[in-house]
Amino acid sequence: MNRREFLGSSAAALVASEFAFGMPAEHKLKAVGVQLYTVRDAMKTDFEGTIAKVAKIGYKEVEFAGYFDKSPKDIKAILEKNGLTAPSCHVPYTTVSDKWQEQIEAAHIIGHKYIVCPWIEPAQRDAADGYKRAAELFQKAGEVSHKAGVQFAYHNHTFEFQPSKSLDGQLPYDYLLKSTSPEYVKMELDLCWISVAGKDPIKYFNENPGRFPLVHVKDMKSLPSGAEGPTASPDKEMPNMTDVGGGIIDWKHIFANDGKAGIKHYFVEHDFPADAFASITKSYQYLSKLTF
Repeated sequence: MNRREFLGSSAAALVASEFAFGMPAEHKLKAVGVQLYTVRDAMKTDFEGTIAKVAKIGYKEVEFAGYFDKSPKDIKAILEKNGLTAPSCHVPYTTVSDKWQEQIEAAHIIGHKYIVCPWIEPAQRDAADGYKRAAELFQKAGEVSHKAGVQFAYHNHTFEFQPSKSLDGQLPYDYLLKSTSPEYVKMELDLCWISVAGKDPIKYFNENPGRFPLVHVKDMKSLPSGAEGPTASPDKEMPNMTDVGGGIIDWKHIFANDGKAGIKHYFVEHDFPADAFASITKSYQYLSKLTF
């Protein structure tokens, strides 16, 4: 057997062994979800019709950002009618602090496995003990919800990756990770905003394995460079947002590390799309075909 024949037979044997041992040659996302904030204007005027349109596109999971005065039982019925599940929801900080038990009960009815807090007000962030209070609240809320079978999580923007005076220059995201228990406080990493802030999501996956069961998937036509990265804000960078797959974020590289991160749910989002349904359709088409 010459060298070419040997290499050819070896390659064939390797491929055969991969199939024999159930090792796929490529990976795809098991399910693609959408954060309903993207279609919030439509939700206000036609809640049930919007949910139906989302399902028709092909999405199997949705993440709520408000219930638009619908009861948990009604929401559950509408989801079931359209073959959808809602693994998670976003709630305000004040819900975590003041209406936590009520929200947990709603989660049980709707079927949420995660309740996510997506924001800390600027006044609290600037206060000397602001992040300390947030970490303590998140830890306590996480303990309570964990006992009830629901996981608490926190969603980032860019400010968490910028040095905080109230933390003596420490990154708030690092502080929140270190100051809370991985068991009680998970992270929903917004893969767009961490990229805009100039930080590497893979580094966080490696340092905090399994702590990122949820991610937000949205793309940018360009990212800040040099000194602009550490000072970037969502408001300033919002015009660069585009449909997933239409920008420059390297989704193949990020998702190739999803096992390390512990990602279970991927939610498409576009904060201000020109046409919300066209945007989430393009993003779904890209992600449903993506291999990595």
